[in-house]
Amino acid sequence: MHHMKREIGLIGLTFVAISGMIGSGWLFAPLEASQYAGPASLISWAIGAIAMLLLAITFAEISAMLPVAGGIARVPQFSHGNVVAMAMGWSAWVGYNTTAPIEVEAMLHYLAPHTPWLYVGTGTSTLSVWGVVICTLLLLVFTIINAVGVKFFAYINSTLTWAKIGIPLLLALMIIFSIFNGGNFTNEQTGGFAPYGLQGILAAVSSGGIIFAFIGFRHAIDMAGETKNPKFTIPAALILAVLIAFVIYGLLQIAFIGAVEPGEMTNGWKSLSLGHQMGPMAAIASALGILWLVSLLNVGAVASTFAAGLVSSGSNGRLALALAQNGLFSRFFLEISERGVPLHALFLNFVVSALFFVAMPFSEVVALNGAAIVLSFVVGPISVVALRTLLPDRPRAFKVPAVRITAGVAFVIATLVVYWSGWDTIWRLGIALIVGFVWFLISRMWFRGNHGPQELDLREAIWLIPYFVGIGLISMLGHFGDGLGIIPFGWDQLLIALLAIGTFTYALKSKLPQKKFDRYMEEERIFERAEYGHEEV
Repeated sequence: MHHMKREIGLIGLTFVAISGMIGSGWLFAPLEASQYAGPASLISWAIGAIAMLLLAITFAEISAMLPVAGGIARVPQFSHGNVVAMAMGWSAWVGYNTTAPIEVEAMLHYLAPHTPWLYVGTGTSTLSVWGVVICTLLLLVFTIINAVGVKFFAYINSTLTWAKIGIPLLLALMIIFSIFNGGNFTNEQTGGFAPYGLQGILAAVSSGGIIFAFIGFRHAIDMAGETKNPKFTIPAALILAVLIAFVIYGLLQIAFIGAVEPGEMTNGWKSLSLGHQMGPMAAIASALGILWLVSLLNVGAVASTFAAGLVSSGSNGRLALALAQNGLFSRFFLEISERGVPLHALFLNFVVSALFFVAMPFSEVVALNGAAIVLSFVVGPISVVALRTLLPDRPRAFKVPAVRITAGVAFVIATLVVYWSGWDTIWRLGIALIVGFVWFLISRMWFRGNHGPQELDLREAIWLIPYFVGIGLISMLGHFGDGLGIIPFGWDQLLIALLAIGTFTYALKSKLPQKKFDRYMEEERIFERAEYGHEEV
């Protein structure tokens, strides 16, 4: 029998998280944030980083203590049972399967000026037959790299991530020391430092894409099962990755604000538009007149999207493995190859991801991606508190300070992130969850012989009903993503926060009974012996 291998070190795991956070959007993020908040977008980036750091540390405590593969799907099984684990794991898996296609399509977008035959016509976003073929082949490349082994995967990703870190930093520094105009930060003609006030600052966090730029740290959680010295490496990698991403995005934002020509802002920051095939940062680089820097940006854009797609494919393989452990998929997908990777799970995801290119319009793929991934974050804050009671004597190398308060704030943040994704995203999430639950019920009968009869942990999942219904109703009546706008702006988010506080309190009371928890932990020990040759937890 073959086993998984713990071969990812601190740099490797940190770079896995960074690859998830710095993908195809870093060339566009500074403009989008500026349009909402102007120079005060710097405060927005700080708020976004702190918010994601609070979420990250809740997962850090759990994953350092229980370093399992596909943690996003396995962790809720330990604290709240199989139904909650299905909801969180299934939604994350659907989202992960759309991430790689999105990054591949973004890569082709950056290559379009050099390879126009990838699209059906100049200036269109519809892939040609050859475009679909190339996208599918790139997905296969991601799968093969992951299939070679986790050590090779980490080496390729780390090499690409050095470029992902170095090129944005070089661009920011070149701009700051070349055409930087500090007066842009306080220009009264454009409204000063905070032209749109607190509302603009918060809007940049929610609608300007800032909060979503940081959610890629999740990949480190799913790769926790193959991490060396997980008690130190996992929390250190998660915290380092968020901080490094904040520094990179912050410097890019400073450089962008200081580089904009005053004449471009005659109608304010909201109307600012800098056209370029590769985004506004490339437009500024072109204005510098340094051709090699523009070429380097092209390389950086392609490297960023390739690494992000590679990492999402790798972590999704572990997620599919975890879903098979949970009973949602057949035990066929539990098999570990001689190179220590879940090969069948990887190829399952390759087929599903490739189908997205054929079966769905790209805009629908993007919307489904946002809907499916954001939900899985709510489980970290709940589980970290529940496991303090269910597993009180377990050594914790990293402990969340003031855990109930910190986790409660993190849960409110996670719920706001779900809400900010917008009604046009949330209704898709609802459909995905319904499909997932139906499949879950079918799988319990279909794979009953493989996994053994198990009752549904419905009592522990009751809190999901008012939570989902509440988010859905407020989202439909709110202001984000084609909502009806009936609830006044601000009040909608206050209602979401109150819903989150009530749900958090009730969900903590709905954790697994100790006997059920002990049974799931014993099952995990069986899986660990199969995956690693010995017990890890």
